[in-house]
Amino acid sequence: MIGRTVGPVKVSTRGDYACRALVSLTLHAEHEGPTSVRDIAERTGLPQPYLEQILLALKGAGLVRSKRGVGGGYVLARQPADITLADVVSAVDGPIVAGDFGEPHQDGACDHEGQCVLLAVWAEMGEHMRRHLEATTLADVASMARGEREWPEVGPA
Repeated sequence: MIGRTVGPVKVSTRGDYACRALVSLTLHAEHEGPTSVRDIAERTGLPQPYLEQILLALKGAGLVRSKRGVGGGYVLARQPADITLADVVSAVDGPIVAGDFGEPHQDGACDHEGQCVLLAVWAEMGEHMRRHLEATTLADVASMARGEREWPEVGPA
């Protein structure tokens, strides 16, 4: 495959929005108290109703805590250095995989030509993505956003 590029492996919109919301909480963690959904939506440009659903899923996964009433909102449940992008994406999207194509046959006997080898390739690609997201924390992303460290290098599209 020399000279060819593989198309993008995608994180869902829900996963992206969840990461953006928690990066916003990380960037503003020095402020005392919870951040309202409205404030997170304004800072991130995310639709508030959808953001509310996402934050509830993140709360259920133990990544954020909420406080009701006046002055209420959300705070991170753990330190930003202890929350990986894999934690966030998995909380809203489930397991990180390149696709839901099934598992390759263990004995190599495939039902259809090329099926098993491709299933193994897709599984390997999902594993690479999962490991990369596990290696990146909210603290890392916030540090990049503040200009304190370099952004990931992006190759040609």
